[in-house]
Amino acid sequence: MGALSDLRVLDLTQVLAGPYCTMLLADMGADVVKVERPGGDLIRSNPPFVDDPDEEPYGGYFQSVNRGKRSIELDLGSEAGRETFLDLVETADVVVENYRAGTMESFDLSYEHLLDRNPELIYASIRGFGDPRTGETDRQGQPAFDIIAQALGGVMEITGEADGTPMKVGPGIGDLFTATLNCIGILGAVHHRDRTGEGQYVDTAMYDSMISMTERAIYLQSYEGEPPTRCGNAHPTLFPYNAFEVEDGYVVVSAFGTNHWRRFCEAIDRPDLAADYPTPADRLADRDVLYDELAAWMREHETADVIDRLEGDVPVAPVQNTEDIFSDSHVHDRDMLYEVDQPGTDESVHIAGSAIKMTETNPEPRSRAPLLDEHRDELLAELAAQDRAIRE
Repeated sequence: MGALSDLRVLDLTQVLAGPYCTMLLADMGADVVKVERPGGDLIRSNPPFVDDPDEEPYGGYFQSVNRGKRSIELDLGSEAGRETFLDLVETADVVVENYRAGTMESFDLSYEHLLDRNPELIYASIRGFGDPRTGETDRQGQPAFDIIAQALGGVMEITGEADGTPMKVGPGIGDLFTATLNCIGILGAVHHRDRTGEGQYVDTAMYDSMISMTERAIYLQSYEGEPPTRCGNAHPTLFPYNAFEVEDGYVVVSAFGTNHWRRFCEAIDRPDLAADYPTPADRLADRDVLYDELAAWMREHETADVIDRLEGDVPVAPVQNTEDIFSDSHVHDRDMLYEVDQPGTDESVHIAGSAIKMTETNPEPRSRAPLLDEHRDELLAELAAQDRAIRE
């Protein structure tokens, strides 16, 4: 049994933020029912594919964040689709959606309407700019994607080289971090409901989440009175904390603490630097000169040599690509690569595992992502059994 195996979640989300949130719940054992619009989640047809999609497109993007869910296709614009959805709501614990504000109201399926069918329901939304119920703004109703949230929330302004253009972070953190916060909010609401019997509305905005993530930029603005900007792989208040080019790639070093700094200097045969720059303030004051000194040494050594000298005494790591990750024993020992079947083929594929580890109810994918409408018959049978039980 998973930690959340007593929860049923109705997942009305698509693309990345919402599906990632409900995937976290599914990994922890929740019964997640993916309620898909006619034609299914927009991202079903997004590549890559194992083979050319003949009948039903089912790409890696969809597979990665929809594992362990059941699928039913419903047209919420039709009376029959709405009624089936409302029947599902009666025994659900959580509804999650990531439509624009007002969309569920257009289906006559607002939070307040759903409460009439299930007063203890927890209703969660993920939107670019939040929901009016938790704070109305003039941005609500605007479309938003990851790059929009990263731009508005200050992430891009502090990411990239000092003399370069603003740069978004590679993974879609505008979606993923928002999804994670929404999941936390849902679990908090479940705990509150278990104590009080009260459901509630959980709202997480992508813009808000990026401000939360860029917390350093917020306090720097407040303390210093100037907006922080890009500084590459460096840290605005710590040194050394950076990436260095070596003969065969790049390594990162985080030796800003005095104990680590001394060990670092000893390991690279430069004890004079430890003596000349004994305090963090000393190192920050001459960070450009020091960086050049360290970078010159690094360029004359290979990754293995640097790691051998520093690992265990100084925080250090090679900059890895995914081939390196797939060959790292740590990744396999921690079950961070999950193998799942690829429908329509005899092959299996790997997707990222769960970083949440628990000793008694360890999260794990229960199955591959569903085909569109794959579980209609069993879900309708469950509703019929539920109706019979109520009548009896």
